[in-house]
Amino acid sequence: REGVLFMGERKEKKPIKRICAGLLAHVDAGKTTLAEGILYLTGSIRKMGRVDHRDAFLDTNEMERARGITIFSKQACFSLKDKEVTLLDTPGHVDFSPEMERTLQVLDYAVLIISGADGVQGHVLTLWRLLQRYRIPVFLFINKMDQEGTDRERLMEELQKKLDDRCLDFGRMGQEEFSEELAVCDEALLEKYLETGSVTREEICGLVAERKVFPCYFGSALKLTGVEEFLEGLYAYTREKEYPEAFGAKVYKISRDAQGNRLTHMKITGGTLRVKMMLSSRRDSMEEEEVWEEKADQIRIYSGAQFTAVQEAAAGTVCAVTGLSRTASGEGLGVEPPSELPVLEPVLTYQIRLPEGSDVFQMFLKLRQLEEEEPQLHIVWKENLNEIHAQVMGVVQMEILKNMIQERFGVSVTFDAGAIVYKETIRETVEGVGHFEPLRHYAEVHLLLEPGERGSGMQFETQCSEDILDRSWQRLVLTHLEERVFPGVLTGSEITDMKIILASGRAHLKHTEGGDFRQATYRAVRQGLKKAQSVLLEPVYEFRLEIPAQNVGRAMTDIQKMHGTFDTPETDGETAVLTGTAPVSCMRDYQREVTAYTRGCGHLNCTLKGYEECHNAEEVIAAMNYDSEADTENPTGSVFCSHGAGFVVPWYQVEDYMHLESCLNPRTEEPEEEESLLAQRRAALAEGVIDEEELEEIFSRTYGTSGKERRKWKKSSAPVRREYGSSYTAKPRRYDKEYLLVDGYNIIFAWDDLKELAEVNIEGARNRLMDILGNYQGYTKKTVILVFDAYKVEGGQGEVLKYHNIYVVYTREAETADQYIEKTVHEIGRQYHVTVATSDALEQVIILGQGAKRLSAQGLKSEIEAAGKEIREKYESARESGKTYLAELIPPELRK
Repeated sequence: REGVLFMGERKEKKPIKRICAGLLAHVDAGKTTLAEGILYLTGSIRKMGRVDHRDAFLDTNEMERARGITIFSKQACFSLKDKEVTLLDTPGHVDFSPEMERTLQVLDYAVLIISGADGVQGHVLTLWRLLQRYRIPVFLFINKMDQEGTDRERLMEELQKKLDDRCLDFGRMGQEEFSEELAVCDEALLEKYLETGSVTREEICGLVAERKVFPCYFGSALKLTGVEEFLEGLYAYTREKEYPEAFGAKVYKISRDAQGNRLTHMKITGGTLRVKMMLSSRRDSMEEEEVWEEKADQIRIYSGAQFTAVQEAAAGTVCAVTGLSRTASGEGLGVEPPSELPVLEPVLTYQIRLPEGSDVFQMFLKLRQLEEEEPQLHIVWKENLNEIHAQVMGVVQMEILKNMIQERFGVSVTFDAGAIVYKETIRETVEGVGHFEPLRHYAEVHLLLEPGERGSGMQFETQCSEDILDRSWQRLVLTHLEERVFPGVLTGSEITDMKIILASGRAHLKHTEGGDFRQATYRAVRQGLKKAQSVLLEPVYEFRLEIPAQNVGRAMTDIQKMHGTFDTPETDGETAVLTGTAPVSCMRDYQREVTAYTRGCGHLNCTLKGYEECHNAEEVIAAMNYDSEADTENPTGSVFCSHGAGFVVPWYQVEDYMHLESCLNPRTEEPEEEESLLAQRRAALAEGVIDEEELEEIFSRTYGTSGKERRKWKKSSAPVRREYGSSYTAKPRRYDKEYLLVDGYNIIFAWDDLKELAEVNIEGARNRLMDILGNYQGYTKKTVILVFDAYKVEGGQGEVLKYHNIYVVYTREAETADQYIEKTVHEIGRQYHVTVATSDALEQVIILGQGAKRLSAQGLKSEIEAAGKEIREKYESARESGKTYLAELIPPELRK
């Protein structure tokens, strides 16, 4: 140890260079053992601990010592000459991947440990993709090379094939061939190498920092072979980052010490943090509650379970700060921006069952402390069910959570069988409109919802002109989009893989408040989801199955039954390896089956690949039985105002009331369009729909009498229909099929003869009207739907009957004929010519707004009488000419 390069004393005059390096590995790769070896060789600890002896320096938690795995990320410090290295040890078990991913946010370099006996396993590929996403330079240490069967050259080929072909064996440093391999990794360096024939140490540092080369070292951490060589490479080929002078810090973890003090773990990314310094976090918002400011009481530099309190922390330092109660993992302080949303997330949700007599809500408040430390838990209190649910990565994490609750709060809990965490997305672009206008409030928001690539998560941006909506309001809308998780409309699951664009909006100079835009934004998202073609997504595992060769057939059959896919099996002697993907819902308990049919010789390794379209979507949707219309916490409609009172407009009618133009289907209005629309309405009045005075009275009563309000009616009630789809263009109506919807009881009590009959026998009046309409349908060939109210029939489920050539509908309980007709017109009015017969004047106005033709009760009677007259005239004309319809259809001989 005394002769090691990096054990020399550091000269005090030289500035300290700070490096933050993280250890990452698949479980059982020897990560904790390597950490012990590094700390021992650098003089940070006097004796190497061992995982199996339960005395490892960084396994400070009793649960970690008992299980022999790393559960929580830990910090240790050691020196390499003039470099002060902060080593962050991360969990290797897949159940604690979110803890590992949060640590990646503050790393300068990563050390990826791979077991030489196992090679590149499934979780290693997941780690590699994460390191690539976060653009972190990587050193590789291939451990356990002292075990039989390990082959250095074969492992290098596997690393270059599965990870990156720029993974180079730095144990060959100094060889001419190695220098050429280095130079090939960068075009500019290759040109220089061809001229000079050498590669400098500084140039190698640049290649490593830019992820153009990945140094690989081989050894055995347990026997300390190759560890010194690795540390020499870590010292030689790393360099300190450049930090700005302005203060910034990245929060990557929240925890509590043995005394219960809340610790905010952060890396200083600019300037200097000092004790008693005021820290704040500000979002682009106009609401005061979005801003907090607190004092840093104490700055701690941890190494294992011990810490040193310091007065200040310079840029590059990783420390823990007390006194901060409102910080959150991933938050940026000062000039530092917040982190990206994590890639790895839980796919299982469990109900936490409390002991009999426990206060569920108080326990929920306590569990929120654990959610601060592990944000991916997603502790949810379902008030209507009086239940607490938590999302976890797997069974091991669930057991750890159970122990933490027992230790922290003294409560013994259990978990139910668990369920899959589904997500939702959309298939095509739609426009969502949200309007919030109760008395003295106003906001309208138009959002474009675009489908994204699988795994892209949620993205938000604005394309709205500041001439339309002020920048401060736009920032507020984006804040409201980012501040919460929106439920989908199929199952109420979280939406993902979507870009939401603020396209337009409107505020009022006097009446708009920040909360108005929150309501309008939330409603716009939900309204857009209701219009879109939603898609249910399920989590998918990427698996690696090692089994005896004779069991391959059974395994392939199982995977096909589980709706999975797999590559061609790889056979190595008596062992076969099968890799592929399968839904989590099908594979979550498959390890037990593998153990059974392979008699303990099979091994299944699963890592989360991401979310893909659900293989049994209809079954899942039916089982979850989510009603988006009944979800009062996430309304789909909008609130409008008329004469000082707010009223709710359902999602499918919002476009008929909105004040701004559609962003996907803007209307191309001619200057005289309003006059032409008015002329069309007057022409309709002349046809005898309802008299003009009555219609004017309804318009005044509904929309007011001022010119501005009347213009709003002209715009909102115009029969302009919009279609949303991949082409975003309105579809023309199909006039080859006509529908006539008749409000049955309304017509019966509007016609004198039927009204008299109904007073004696209502059934007789219904049958008489059905016969009249059947005769009318036979002549006009229209599809006739006769609707009768049955909303007072207790428990009525509704019924549709075929009476000869017409359809007769009896509505369900609590549904009037008006409601049924409005819903039907909304569904078919965009494609077909629809006429509604009713004497209800208000209903006629609503039907006009839906784009259907309206016909009064007397107008229908006149049409039926006119049709009967035409039938008689044609019959008389045919009889006078000696022809009948029957005679035209028979042969000439028979006709004579």
